[in-house]
Amino acid sequence: METGFTLCSRARDRTLEAVREPEVALRTLLELTSVLAGDLSLDEALAAATDAALQLFGGQHASIRILDESGHELLCGARSGAGLEERPLTFRQGQGVVGWVVDTGEPARLDDAQADERFVSFEEQSYTIGSLLVVPLTNLGRVIGALSVTSETRGYFSEDDLVLGHLLANCTIGAIERARLQRLALTDAQTMSWSHAYLKPRLEEELRAGKETGVAVLLMDLDHFKNVNDTWGHAVGDRVLRAFADVVRQTIRRKDLLFRRGGEEFVVVMPGCTLDDAERVAERVRTTLASEPLDGGEGIHVDQRVSIGVALWDGAESASALEARADAAMYDAKRGGRNQISTAPPAGL
Repeated sequence: METGFTLCSRARDRTLEAVREPEVALRTLLELTSVLAGDLSLDEALAAATDAALQLFGGQHASIRILDESGHELLCGARSGAGLEERPLTFRQGQGVVGWVVDTGEPARLDDAQADERFVSFEEQSYTIGSLLVVPLTNLGRVIGALSVTSETRGYFSEDDLVLGHLLANCTIGAIERARLQRLALTDAQTMSWSHAYLKPRLEEELRAGKETGVAVLLMDLDHFKNVNDTWGHAVGDRVLRAFADVVRQTIRRKDLLFRRGGEEFVVVMPGCTLDDAERVAERVRTTLASEPLDGGEGIHVDQRVSIGVALWDGAESASALEARADAAMYDAKRGGRNQISTAPPAGL
């Protein structure tokens, strides 16, 4: 039987081994710096950082959360490791260890996460967190988010890991902030999705590049969303929209693009895919949403459903025509009873 002392000793052995081979950590940081020097989107920069965190520390899960435009909620930007099939968790500033780190600007290293009063557990989480390392992401003196790494083993992280965590954050923050500012000009601030104004030019760009590989569009409309605003108010409605956008981002493929078309309508542009690919992703979004309520904050959980129209580009039609076919398919799903997927017939039929 392993005691707490054994667990801590094993964690120290892991740290000492890493210290004996500092070139491994240095090489990982240099590779990350090289990747981040490229022209990456915000999603790509965040994913590169969480992947690097798992390479540096091991552990079971790494994530980055970024403050939304209100400065009150921490949205999941990227995750690597365990639990990727689960709905991402959203924290408010000050909530949980991640919220505490963002609120105070101080790092946190928890040898026994379950025993720490700041730690918040979630029943839907499939893996157990034994220890936790969280460092703030700070730009020009302002905390914009946090990087966290977990392990199922108590006492897994050392003080040296805190130093390494800060180095990782410092290597990452410039690229994240640069990509974040570029994205803000083209982003719906409420949901951190791409804006409607950016949809047409980006879709046209994907069509030019996708003649050989295929492009599909999903057009999604939340069913009876007006009832959410009428029942709980627009503040809850806004949080539900953000939660839905998080679900979609974590369900679609990494190369797919999420846009907010307006109101409760969202569009996913899927480069390099077949009709089967698009229908499979659409069904995954629908079933994921139907399986668990969305967090509206203030203890409110909203059962929400979605109707989705799917359209595959025919290789010749315009971006507007492709979007219109997806839109018509979405309305077919509405007329068919909602909470379902409808696929547009080929163009011209």
